[in-house]
Amino acid sequence: MELSRARLLDGAESSFDDWMEMLHKRYDECLATLERELMAVEATFLNQEADGSWWMYHFQLRGQDSPGLIPDNSLDQAHLAYGMKTKHPGWEELEPRFFLAPPHVRAAVESAGRAGTEARDVS
Repeated sequence: MELSRARLLDGAESSFDDWMEMLHKRYDECLATLERELMAVEATFLNQEADGSWWMYHFQLRGQDSPGLIPDNSLDQAHLAYGMKTKHPGWEELEPRFFLAPPHVRAAVESAGRAGTEARDVS
């Protein structure tokens, strides 16, 4: 379980919006990357801090052996390109302290982190 944040480059809010729009338009392609990345869940948020700076937050639940993003396809290459033109390099990692989920949800997340789409059949 990871929650990371990165500061947007000054004036890059519209680039962030374009980035998220690209991911929404290519949603099925995004889904297709989850299995090989051992990724169960991903979510991205945008927040303006009190000082006026913009930060993106990225939450993910992934398997311990996840290789992370594998930029060997046009989607992930575009994803990386947007990152380079939208945010400062690197991420600040927030420290997880607690995770709560009903047993069937936790089992599905753990299954997805081990074998990608295996969790789709969990009811």
